Amino acid sequence: MQKPQHVIEIFLQPGEFYFGGQDTRIRTLLGSCVAITMWHPRLLIGGMCHFMLPSRIVRPADELDGRYADEAMALFHREIRRLGMRPEEFQVKLFGGGNMFNMPTHCSEIDSNNVACRNIMAARDLLKNHGHKVVAEHVGMQGYRNVMLDIWSGKVWMRHMENALPQTRVNDFEENQCINS
Repeated sequence: MQKPQHVIEIFLQPGEFYFGGQDTRIRTLLGSCVAITMWHPRLLIGGMCHFMLPSRIVRPADELDGRYADEAMALFHREIRRLGMRPEEFQVKLFGGGNMFNMPTHCSEIDSNNVACRNIMAARDLLKNHGHKVVAEHVGMQGYRNVMLDIWSGKVWMRHMENALPQTRVNDFEENQCINS
């Protein structure tokens, strides 16, 4: 599908979640945080979360907070249930968990002191346990990521900036990597 004439631009700050329709573009900037995108190819709907930590110790019963991976997943599932859909109908992509310090990291080993690794592992576990299949991911390594989801097409554009301060404009994405299945 072609870009809609009037696009709603959403920029997610850390801890935010957005789910919308085919006239929406969602962007975020990630360091050690993780973003999950979900997109339904038939309905042209989808969303993105930008979480900061795997979970919190105590959660109020009536409140979900997108700063935490488990609660961001609950926000996605609230939307999926509201639509009467199943998790496996959505294409899922995973980004972030960048090492923000100049030191080697191996996220295959759970390092309780490394929040980026804990975020990646939490996202993978939650997605698997909720019946989602990740079709593409770009996680770990050093540096920042600028991520953009075009809901009208399901394309996710990503720019990875190693050891650099984030200075990316929307137009810069045209020369960057499109992450598709």
